[in-house]
Amino acid sequence: MADRIFFHPQPILPIQTNTGAPSRRATSTAQTSSGDFGALLSAAQDKVLFSAHAENRMKERGIQLTEQDLQKLDTAVSDLEKKGARESLVYMDGTAFVVSVRNRTVITAMDGSRPQENIITNIDSAAIL
Repeated sequence: MADRIFFHPQPILPIQTNTGAPSRRATSTAQTSSGDFGALLSAAQDKVLFSAHAENRMKERGIQLTEQDLQKLDTAVSDLEKKGARESLVYMDGTAFVVSVRNRTVITAMDGSRPQENIITNIDSAAIL
């Protein structure tokens, strides 16, 4: 003969604590006070980042970018993204940047000072500024 399994009809409820701590749910006041969050997030997502490798190469090769250069690079990556590019070469003022368009990240940077390193592979597009 099989043993029967009995279920208690009362549902299991979460433990209630009265610590006075605020709820973790978003409230309408939190959403309205951070109304600029969307704008900040959008602006941050439009910025091109630099990988550690790219930063090291830029230091080694003395490559420095101005705010205008960064803006040009941001615009170029946005344009490449609109065209469906994935890995791109951006050539700007004698400096070449290999960029992961999906991640908006510069993978490496090079200038013409090392002719032995002038072959670039694994790109699907290029932008000349």
